Amino acid sequence: MIDNFALLLTHCLMLVAAWRLLRRPDLDREGAAPFARFGRRPGTPPDA
Repeated sequence: MIDNFALLLTHCLMLVAAWRLLRRPDLDREGAAPFARFGRRPGTPPDA
């Protein structure tokens, strides 16, 4: 019983995660990177 519950729970959580990732609005824009709105790549110094 516990094994079936654990399998069901993990698969449901993966389904929810996939659903939330697919519903993101930035997936509709070509070439849009998450750091594009900041004007620089993460980890680079601000004056570079």
